[in-house]
Amino acid sequence: MMTLINVGVNGLLIGLVYGLMALGLSVIFGVIRVVNFAHGEMMVIGVYGAIILHKLLGLDPILSAPILALVLFGLGYGLQRGLINRLLEKPEHVQFIVLASVALILLNLQLIIFGPEAKAVNVSYSLESFEFGAILIDKTRVYTACVSLLVAVGLFAFFKYTLMGKMIRACADNLLGAKVVGLNYKHLYAMSFGIGAGCVAIAGSLLSLIFNVTPHLAPELTLLGFVIVIIGGLGSMPGALFGGVLIGLVQSYAGYFTEPSLKSLFSFALLIIVLMFKPQGLFKQS
Repeated sequence: MMTLINVGVNGLLIGLVYGLMALGLSVIFGVIRVVNFAHGEMMVIGVYGAIILHKLLGLDPILSAPILALVLFGLGYGLQRGLINRLLEKPEHVQFIVLASVALILLNLQLIIFGPEAKAVNVSYSLESFEFGAILIDKTRVYTACVSLLVAVGLFAFFKYTLMGKMIRACADNLLGAKVVGLNYKHLYAMSFGIGAGCVAIAGSLLSLIFNVTPHLAPELTLLGFVIVIIGGLGSMPGALFGGVLIGLVQSYAGYFTEPSLKSLFSFALLIIVLMFKPQGLFKQS
């Protein structure tokens, strides 16, 4: 029983990081209605950014996360403003091809610069654990989960209480009405993409403490993000966070009861089950 609790707690903690990753994807899709096929590649940029800052400056990835969020915010803002805004009136297959091309470009640049070898960050507490009776919890997972939850709460508060957040939500709810009252929707779309990219940069920085990452992991992360947001409900921010936790638990228990290599199988099985009974996802768009 204690082993099962240990497995569940660790799955819950990694699931919060997955949820933060999916939040970024959900923000982009919920506002702009564009699927970011380069999401995993952006997350891997966050991972390598954390590795570089740790190697050069000795920065803990948790401390370097805000820096990387600003960098990826700028990248996301520029990508939306300079490229994706031009595609909004184009057919969906054109958007798909362009964003898939961006993903391939980023993937190959990462391979050229960093190579195919797996990399991660080792900090002083990497092998330490919190002990609660018979329950052992990795410190890295606790810290990364707490940061993920803090960022998620901040993001919810931003969209609910700030003027910028309300304007972005207005564009998402009624674009024509937003245009009528004079909102600069292209700027707000770029802000949304930048915020989504910033979230995934933080998730990538945190992931560098938990996993060994290669550039080839990026498409898998993108696919995992899609699975999470579809399970949670497309465009739903609480759904993205809950879906990440659910996938973290499923993968954790699947790796314990079967083989770790079969974790993705159970994630897709859960996706199929949810789509059979709730095609719109577990949560409504928020």
